Amino acid sequence: MKYRERTYRNKISKRGLVSFQVKIDETDLYIGTDSDCRDIAAQSVHRHRKFIEEYITHNPRFIQSLTPVEANRFAPPIIREMTEAAHRCGVGPMASVAGAIAQNVGLDLMKHSDNVIIENGGDIFLNHTDKDAVVGIFAGDSPLSYKVSVRIRNAGVPSGICTSSGTIGHSLSFGKADAVCVTSQSATLADAAATAICNRVKRAADIKHALDFGLRIEGVTGIVIIVGDTLGVMGDIELA
Repeated sequence: MKYRERTYRNKISKRGLVSFQVKIDETDLYIGTDSDCRDIAAQSVHRHRKFIEEYITHNPRFIQSLTPVEANRFAPPIIREMTEAAHRCGVGPMASVAGAIAQNVGLDLMKHSDNVIIENGGDIFLNHTDKDAVVGIFAGDSPLSYKVSVRIRNAGVPSGICTSSGTIGHSLSFGKADAVCVTSQSATLADAAATAICNRVKRAADIKHALDFGLRIEGVTGIVIIVGDTLGVMGDIELA
């Protein structure tokens, strides 16, 4: 698996929003809002990271497990959200961490901005009320990289668009797909689902089975899978 610098951020259209980066330890967010909300975003990232870090200190299985775990009754909301997504998808709770942080920071920012777009290493929280949004899919060395995009209609409803890869990035994956993109109203769930689906794709012939599996996950609305020059699409999803 190869690591790539996040040069794809240079391709993101500002669309009249104020764009800025918030980087705290491993968390690296690229954010667009109606006005400069970087201080609010940084405070939100610190708060949600602290919830996760303190929980892990007392519950190390949360970060170690590759299968679902139970949250204790004192767990903060972001932890319960991650464990629920993990149970739905059959993965460890940390498979959803990037989507969970993007979503929870995004919900905090929605108190200050009607339009919020947060990108966290290929995982996106989106609440764009003014117009449709088009999200391009980066698929590494695949000839389909940046050739396939997903259109998110202007519905004024927060959306998650998360991508997992078995060939690029630093996240753990047992699959070989160049990109698995999942849409959902929850970025936390979309992140966990993208990992679970990607784990099932070792070759292009696995795409149909992985699509069928993914759409059985409650809350998943659409899936795009790219393996080399082969594309699979299923669900309520619109390609642009």
